[in-house]
Amino acid sequence: MSTHVDSDGNVIMVDVSGKAATFRTARAEGRILVSPQVLETIKAGRMSKGDVLTVAQLAGIMGAKRTPDLIPLCHPLPLSNCRLLLELEENPICAAGADCDSLTVHAIRAVCEVKTTNQTGVEMEALTGVSVALLTVYDMCKGLDKSLEITGIRLLEKTGGKSGDFSRK
Repeated sequence: MSTHVDSDGNVIMVDVSGKAATFRTARAEGRILVSPQVLETIKAGRMSKGDVLTVAQLAGIMGAKRTPDLIPLCHPLPLSNCRLLLELEENPICAAGADCDSLTVHAIRAVCEVKTTNQTGVEMEALTGVSVALLTVYDMCKGLDKSLEITGIRLLEKTGGKSGDFSRK
């Protein structure tokens, strides 16, 4: 039985009216793989579109707040807090499918943590925050390098709700 389709086949929003409002959190992460040139340009603050990390941080927070406008049937939630952190990963990494012998790959990691007291969780808000932040980095850096790759968007942990707590091992 689907939670988003009624017995007549109509799309519906999950009814949470009978659930108690409880404290809930979610934390998600993702990365955008970048070349050494992109990483150095961001660090030096020389990207032509401006301060990449600050703009992406703001965009991620705004994205988390606008999740129900982007994901069909998500409940609009009052967020108690939303933090979006971006960190440069300067050690070479090898992404799945990347030719690590010919290209040193660096990354920018985005982590979004969202909190609310409500009848439903904030996993989608955390995942959307990460996604929008990384898409913003892509948009601001694509003029320098079109081979940027967004990868590894995933839920790290969540607390509260009927399904209980989750923590990625």
